[in-house]
Amino acid sequence: MSKVIEIRSITRDFPLGQEVVKVLKGIDLDIERGEYVAIMGPSGSGKSTLMNLLGCLDTPTSGSYILNGKDASKMSDDELAEIRNKEIGFVFQTFNLLPRTTALDNVALPMVYAGATKSQRKDRAEEVLRSVGLGDRMDHKPNQLSGGQRQRVAVGRALVNKPSIILADEPTGNLDSKTSVEIMHLFDEIHAAGNTVILVTHEEDIAEHAHRVIRLKDGRIETDERKTLHTPTV
Repeated sequence: MSKVIEIRSITRDFPLGQEVVKVLKGIDLDIERGEYVAIMGPSGSGKSTLMNLLGCLDTPTSGSYILNGKDASKMSDDELAEIRNKEIGFVFQTFNLLPRTTALDNVALPMVYAGATKSQRKDRAEEVLRSVGLGDRMDHKPNQLSGGQRQRVAVGRALVNKPSIILADEPTGNLDSKTSVEIMHLFDEIHAAGNTVILVTHEEDIAEHAHRVIRLKDGRIETDERKTLHTPTV
């Protein structure tokens, strides 16, 4: 397997008045292509800050972040925006959909920034919506969809540019338990199709879906455990 993420000695400090708050205190982390990882930790542990760095929404104070062989820690804002659009598919707790736009156009949006033609956008967005179980909801706007359907649209939008990584921040945080199970089943299918999936969650039952659980505490990795995947004996 090849590494999709290599992080070395990452720190992130935030100035607060005369003080400097050290949120990440030297993180080393490798993630292989095709892994299914959950990042956990209590409030203030640094998991949201780490997610923002992994998603190229922020840059570290020190250390290096190699994403697919490119050093994201030294990129300009424009380069980071491009890598976010091409390499990373985001799924947020609050869905972040455009309210007056159809499911199809919400899903196609990242392809606009990637320079795809209108017909390419339509074909790919339709394909992705069918794959997340919304083939019959393409012309619906977010207010015509349930919470679970809105999150499926958000997952479709994350997948549309065929990114290296799907990065999900509390993806079931606004959903009831039955819908949460359905959405996590969808993430399991996405991983089984070969995608690298990274979940940020504080819920143990959501982290159970991942094959590796990284726990942060006070800005450092406290534990990093891989599950043993049992092959059934015949």
